[in-house]
Amino acid sequence: MLDAMSMDQLRTFIAAADEGSFSAAGRKLRRAQSVVSTTLANLELQVGFALFERTGRYPQLTEAGRALLEQARAAVGGMDAFKAKARTLAEGLEPELAVAVDVMFPIATLTAAVQAFKAAFPTTPLRLYVEALGAVVQPLVAGQCRVAIIGSLPEIPPGCASEFLLSVTAVCVAAPGHPLTEVRGAIPQAQAAQHVQLVLTDRSDLTAGRNFGVVAAQTWRLADLGAKHAFLRAGLGWGYMPLHMVEDDLRTGKLVRITLEAHAPLGPGFSMHAIHLRDHPPGPAGRWFVNQLKLG
Repeated sequence: MLDAMSMDQLRTFIAAADEGSFSAAGRKLRRAQSVVSTTLANLELQVGFALFERTGRYPQLTEAGRALLEQARAAVGGMDAFKAKARTLAEGLEPELAVAVDVMFPIATLTAAVQAFKAAFPTTPLRLYVEALGAVVQPLVAGQCRVAIIGSLPEIPPGCASEFLLSVTAVCVAAPGHPLTEVRGAIPQAQAAQHVQLVLTDRSDLTAGRNFGVVAAQTWRLADLGAKHAFLRAGLGWGYMPLHMVEDDLRTGKLVRITLEAHAPLGPGFSMHAIHLRDHPPGPAGRWFVNQLKLG
């Protein structure tokens, strides 16, 4: 009986456990509730015991069901990885490599990786999307690119595998003469909130209604990091910037580093990760490019 068990049954088991009901699992899997119920009943018949208690309003995992759930996840994950690897090997070298890159990623490291890529894969075109927050993820989810380099969006999207690349230090800055530069020591967030904060905004709708690192009540939102940099130097507000972009300004006095109270958002910086859809990993060129980005 156990030899006849299928991956489809395990996927249905996982969906029912995760969604909390057979009807919700059906919606996730785009199947009728009756099909989900029948699939699970057959699975229970094969393993020889109940996986769910059905006495209440919603089915609850039995102790045996809980014991098997992680094994089911591992089995399905292993099969997904197998299929993804097989698909990649069958495809061979990508005809084109498209990568979405977070605007906060160090440009020197990105440039060096692109130069090396051109030398290593001279016949493979490279297409780059440079965006921020959810707009970095959107081309990946839409199938327009194979790899996304995220950092300003602090969440790994569902269905994606993640790989750490490097850390980027973020600093809070303002132009000389800005009122916050006259404050000695750490600036209370309530005081910082009285002044215009320049914030990098999202071109996509994936983070609509959400804020990352916003302290001030009055904000100016910019979709371009270069514009934000110019506005900071012009004294139009204060804000966070990646250190590698403002090191020269700090050295020459065009910008001044300010320190907000402990636990202020984005103080330490960003962790940059390469992500891809679990069922569609990068091919040889994409894998090589990700490894180059780690060298920074």
